[in-house]
Amino acid sequence: MLLRLSTGRLKTLAAKTRPLRAVLAAGSAVAAVMCVSAAHADPLAMPAMGPTLSANPSPTTVDTGPLGTVYVTGAVSGLAYAQNHEASSDMGARGDVSNAQVFLQTTEGPVQFFVQVGAYSIPTVGVPYGKSSDITQDTYGVVPQAYVKIAPADNLSIMAGKLPTLIGSEYTFTFQNMNIQRGMLWNQENAVNRGVQVNYSTGKLSASFSVNDGFYSNKYSWVSGLVSYAFDASNVLTLAGGGNTSHSGRAGTATPLAQNNSEIYNVIYTYTNGPLTVSPYFQYSTIHDEPGLGLKGAKTYGYALLGKYGFTENFSLAGRAEYIDSTGDADAANLVYGPGSNAWSLTLTPTFQFGRAFVRGELSYVKVDKTGPGFAFGSNGDERSQTRALIETGILF
Repeated sequence: MLLRLSTGRLKTLAAKTRPLRAVLAAGSAVAAVMCVSAAHADPLAMPAMGPTLSANPSPTTVDTGPLGTVYVTGAVSGLAYAQNHEASSDMGARGDVSNAQVFLQTTEGPVQFFVQVGAYSIPTVGVPYGKSSDITQDTYGVVPQAYVKIAPADNLSIMAGKLPTLIGSEYTFTFQNMNIQRGMLWNQENAVNRGVQVNYSTGKLSASFSVNDGFYSNKYSWVSGLVSYAFDASNVLTLAGGGNTSHSGRAGTATPLAQNNSEIYNVIYTYTNGPLTVSPYFQYSTIHDEPGLGLKGAKTYGYALLGKYGFTENFSLAGRAEYIDSTGDADAANLVYGPGSNAWSLTLTPTFQFGRAFVRGELSYVKVDKTGPGFAFGSNGDERSQTRALIETGILF
């Protein structure tokens, strides 16, 4: 999705927190003049959650009059990490805010909305860490997701705005996932799209189709789709994919030039049985030759296995194993750790949740088997592995 310079040649970006403070202050002022109460309800559909952390089952409601009942939830958390072989743009150890977000949404009626406001970091294995103040300003802003949803029927809806991607098996923000960090396969995928999406379901089948701007390019030339079939309550197969129907020269933190001009496809299987969740998936991506953009074609093949087991109501253990391989000669696009490189990673994440509060640790290891000079870890890009230990704690309210 972002920060793909695995060599660590990531420039330090200036923190710009004044707009964030203004937005949060405005939100607090609005909330102060509304009637707020707690409502007992099923967990809300947004933001989507993984199998280790659970959202607030009794979200706060606000009676807004003409807008109806607005549900107010949020995530506040911080993390700390230590690592070896850090890039010159990174640090050996650091603490940071991983989430300071509020979610506002309606869930009834033919016209609904969802708005996500706040700061966030998006830690990813094998990639230099970006501070939340920098990531928020230089990716999706203080409103990373916001859309209007028109639902003329229970099984049909149309969404327009800043939408979560249809591609991949992991969500964007730390609290949504089994692991604190995103994985290597996720790092090839887009995360937030601006566009329009149609959703339809019938029986065991559900499907979504979207026209959007891909890797946040502001050029609406991407087409994405997802089809999911639930064989039964335990077994679900999902096919997802998307690609750029044109080409775009825009590049930035959230808009890597090569990936934004790519096609990408997933095959994802999910098995759930009581406390056990297992999800293997395959990923393929291709970048075509784009001489006008200075891109020479390359491909990636990725395999991942994500799993979680809940030992008690309060404690679970999650893990992720990944392998990714890229093709291409020395002049091809750099998609992993240099043209034609490959790597694998292991991540282990024990999680404790008590009510709305949670704490979890994480240990990850990334090994680069094939790379070129200067594309791996360390200040000179010549170290072939990186180990990172993290802890994250917070509240889901």
